[in-house]
Amino acid sequence: MKQHPWKNRVRVRSCGVLIENGKVLLVELCSPVVNDWVWIPPGGEVAFGETLEDAVIREMKEETGLTVSVVKQLFSNQVIRPPVHAIEFYFLVERIEGDIELGHDPELEEKDQILRNIGFFSCAEIKSMNVVPPLLIEILDDHLS
Repeated sequence: MKQHPWKNRVRVRSCGVLIENGKVLLVELCSPVVNDWVWIPPGGEVAFGETLEDAVIREMKEETGLTVSVVKQLFSNQVIRPPVHAIEFYFLVERIEGDIELGHDPELEEKDQILRNIGFFSCAEIKSMNVVPPLLIEILDDHLS
């Protein structure tokens, strides 16, 4: 069995929180942490030599088809659930251009893709969804109210 690229090492991730018309953009993916489908802001690993801001811009393009700019850092999160260890930075972003389209994870082969859905959701909707990290709901309450 192929070893997943995010296991048994510390990963630094950069994620984008895009809010438009009172709703937040989330992607649904099969989480390697809980081995279940979760909703999460688009994002991924920071490449060597890449800034957090450049990483979130690249990841947003890969996963959503959107070109974005970074507004500000919202919060950070740490996940330690062996074999996964991730340090995540969440940024508020704005759309510059593009139409939303579910992208892919270039770290994975086509048959191993973990993204399956994308959409904008209201605060009320996300409270009944399997959204990670849990702190995101609290942060969005402030931004969406």
